[in-house]
Amino acid sequence: MEVFPDITIPIINVSVLYPGASPEDIEESICVKVEEQVQGINGLKRITSSSNESYGSINIEVENGYDIDEVKDEVQSLVDAITSFPDDAEKPTVKSFDGQPEVITIAVHGNVDEVSLLNIAEKVRDEVSDLPSITQTRLGKKPREISIEISENTLQKYGLSFDYVASKIRSSSMDVPGGAIETYDGEILIRSKGQAYSGDEFGAIPVLSLPDGSTVLLRDIANIVDGFQDVEYDIKFNSEPALLIRVYRTGEQNALNIADEVHKYIKKKNPTMPPGISLTTMKDESVILRGRIELLTENAYLGLVLVLIVLALFLKPKLAAWVSLGIPISFMGGFWLLPLFDVSINMISLFTFILVLGIVVDDAVVVGENIHIFRKRGLSAVDAALEGAYQVAKPVIFAVLTTMVTFSPMILVEGAMGKIWRIIPVVTIVVLLFSLIESLTILPAHLAHMKDDDEEEQNRFLAWWSKVQLVIHNGLQSFIKNQYNPLLRLALKNRGNTIAISISIFIFTIGLVASGFIKFNFFPPLEADIVIAGVEYPEGTPVQITKVGLEQVEKSAYRLKDSLEVLYPDKEIFINMVSTAGDQPIKTQSARGPGNLDANFFGSHLAECVIELAPGEERPVSTIEISKIWRELTGPIAGVKQVTFDSDLFSSGAPIEIQLSSISREDLKAVTSILKDKLQTYAGVFDIKDSFSAGKDEIKLSLRPEAQNYGITMASLARQVRQAFYGDEVQRVQRGRDEIKVFLRYPKEERASLNNLEQMNVRVGNDIEVPLGQVASSELSSGYSTITRTDRKRSISVTADVDLSEANANEILAKFEKEHILPILKNYPNVIYSFEGEQREQRDTLGSLFKNFALALFIVYVLLAIPFKSYSQPLIIMSAIPFGFTGAVIGHIIMGMNLAVLSIIGIVALSGVVVNDSLVMVDFINRYRQEDGKSCLEAALAAGPRRFRPILLTSVTTFVGLFPLLIEKSVQAQFLVPMAVSLAFGVLFATFITLILVPTSYLIIEDMKDFSAKLFNKNA
Repeated sequence: MEVFPDITIPIINVSVLYPGASPEDIEESICVKVEEQVQGINGLKRITSSSNESYGSINIEVENGYDIDEVKDEVQSLVDAITSFPDDAEKPTVKSFDGQPEVITIAVHGNVDEVSLLNIAEKVRDEVSDLPSITQTRLGKKPREISIEISENTLQKYGLSFDYVASKIRSSSMDVPGGAIETYDGEILIRSKGQAYSGDEFGAIPVLSLPDGSTVLLRDIANIVDGFQDVEYDIKFNSEPALLIRVYRTGEQNALNIADEVHKYIKKKNPTMPPGISLTTMKDESVILRGRIELLTENAYLGLVLVLIVLALFLKPKLAAWVSLGIPISFMGGFWLLPLFDVSINMISLFTFILVLGIVVDDAVVVGENIHIFRKRGLSAVDAALEGAYQVAKPVIFAVLTTMVTFSPMILVEGAMGKIWRIIPVVTIVVLLFSLIESLTILPAHLAHMKDDDEEEQNRFLAWWSKVQLVIHNGLQSFIKNQYNPLLRLALKNRGNTIAISISIFIFTIGLVASGFIKFNFFPPLEADIVIAGVEYPEGTPVQITKVGLEQVEKSAYRLKDSLEVLYPDKEIFINMVSTAGDQPIKTQSARGPGNLDANFFGSHLAECVIELAPGEERPVSTIEISKIWRELTGPIAGVKQVTFDSDLFSSGAPIEIQLSSISREDLKAVTSILKDKLQTYAGVFDIKDSFSAGKDEIKLSLRPEAQNYGITMASLARQVRQAFYGDEVQRVQRGRDEIKVFLRYPKEERASLNNLEQMNVRVGNDIEVPLGQVASSELSSGYSTITRTDRKRSISVTADVDLSEANANEILAKFEKEHILPILKNYPNVIYSFEGEQREQRDTLGSLFKNFALALFIVYVLLAIPFKSYSQPLIIMSAIPFGFTGAVIGHIIMGMNLAVLSIIGIVALSGVVVNDSLVMVDFINRYRQEDGKSCLEAALAAGPRRFRPILLTSVTTFVGLFPLLIEKSVQAQFLVPMAVSLAFGVLFATFITLILVPTSYLIIEDMKDFSAKLFNKNA
């Protein structure tokens, strides 16, 4: 069980660590080499790369239809074949984007020193990993490191170089296997054991032997720090130092079971923790999942009750009971088979069960109502069951098949979002399959043994209910006789006008959408139960300054807490707060979605503050409103580059993302600046930014001619500067679970100013020391923060968010492209652009959905042509499909909602549902013509009233099954509602179209046939 289904994204990532390297170094020595190596592989759709300080990341997007594991193996072999990576670069890592759903986070917090907190957190992590339901945990911590620091003065005093000291460490700190001695009692292994594992052990390594016979140990000339990497990173939980342990769900594990295990462990563990240290959970997916399950279950129960009431109003109580039995049987069958299709219990699958709640009884209503009619004609229960089920078996079977087919386009939707939407057709098809089996086998069997109501005594309630049913029956018959029949007769006699009016209504609907009267938002925001405030200073800002801005955000968060307590004294809304300086881990995790896989926010200039809120079902205020209040309370922060407030559970990418790529860096910068300025003029557009930003200042060294006199090369100069300021990795040791790097470098205070670089000596051999300034010149310049590339060209992305209450991203981009992008790029022919992020996902999803829908309609036509043995009658039946779209649009207008991707999916699925009633209607018109010898007009006039009640009943049950979702006010269910609106109102509107338009279309087709026959005979 999970909140949101896992998404397997067809992208292979190659990442390479190159510690201490600038983004330009990463681009030239890592990213370009990987791109050129893999650019010719089969199945490659697109290559993007990101060059950052110390690491490079290359994403290889795979075309649909290719096995991602096979492509990954090919990428691995090609990357392994690259031999020109820098010596100090780590081994490349090749992986695919497999989802790792986080279930719960444990905060280990308290006012203790860093080492003690880490030791306790590691112990807790180990114990949590040993719990029965848990296999994967991750502890966020600074990597351990041993730093051996030798000052320049010490090196000069003893005439040492970093190379010499490093060689002494490597030769003295090692374990060497020495073979074995073969004795009569067996082999005895020989080991030379001298590996150092701690700072003290490294300190005991001899470095020099002095003339007086004494030995200089490493600790005598170096300050050895056995601690953590010098990473500017700090995290607090409710204002106390903290470390976070993230617990993940893998395979078939259940999120509820994992969360329960963790809560039991913490309840038992907290009393035994050292004084001042506590364990607290946050980001508990089980709370969200339980809330969503309860929300959807309540809607399902209410929908089920409404469906039963409607059935009981129109059908005999026993018949209604047997018809409604198809719902639990179909659902049980669905739950039974879902694991075979790799579908879990989540928000989408639960929503789909509600979606089909009223649809699954459609075939049972048709069969049951037809059996009931045969009973009223005087047949025995068994004969009525046989005749009634047999008469409608063919149309019912093909009706269910057409519904399955029209849901199926979602299975093949491209894009990462398609992995989510495939759940809807899978659940629907499985449930409808069991519904069909139940309606044609189990239901007739039960009805064959059901006694007539007059054969048994009725209690007082049933007698009263029968009177209610009689009133409804008489009212319905009166409506059919006095309103429907005259209207149908009028429409059939004026069928040309009827068709013209219908077509006009459909064209008017298209106009409403095309004109922008009703907006389209691809994926409405899905609110999370957290609000994330991100603080960003200019690149290179020390973490101490970043913390000042973070403190202002924290103080405003506590003022927010006080405000919420005053506004809602009976509700606990503000639960926990986590603040991080030097990193934005939760923002990174939240931002990574189908349209933004490379999202990464790390650096001393970044910070974030995250507020955990009460579950949405318990909150009287939305996270969007809370984030707005928090933004106002925070106010401006001095020196900050930008402050963002996010509250989305899931990201499909930025609403506006324009990617520019070119071989000219200057053109890219110019176009980026112009486009950002133009975007500022659009109302509702905010948080406008680009992926290009100036990075840290860089000092570029180049050799002077004098360097040749000393035999100093660029390679030796670069190596010695790296040794001094970044450090020379002399060893890696395994200490427990941690792999610890051992670095040799200058002390921290000698790596803090430009003067330290100028005072550095460059050494040649063991005897010559030359001041760096004598052999090298330096130039101070600004570097890049991040360098992005798309299809082997440099690229910059301009992104912006859109306030949906004021603007629409699709309309803005359409206008922006026409008025600004195209005219501007005429002056920059080397620059090309594309819409990425949410727009790209929208393009992939809708493009493949419409393509698959066209194929599905053709299959529906073929399926309908088989039982009717006609090329024209399937077109009559399918004539109701466009008016389902009309009903869906009208429904969105009535509900005051914009169209969304789920609205479109609902309209696609609706096509099969509206076909069902049309199919049975045409079948009955054919029967009246063939069996009773009626004319076309008479058959249509007879079939309409005969099918009025079952058509009305199937449509009303579908509508009332979805009605609880239509009126659901919870923000947590709002993104699901558009599909329910499309189905509910589309079915309702298509009902009237079916009752009028389908018989009219039937007669129009027959008129055309008669005209063609007369014309043919006349010409003959």
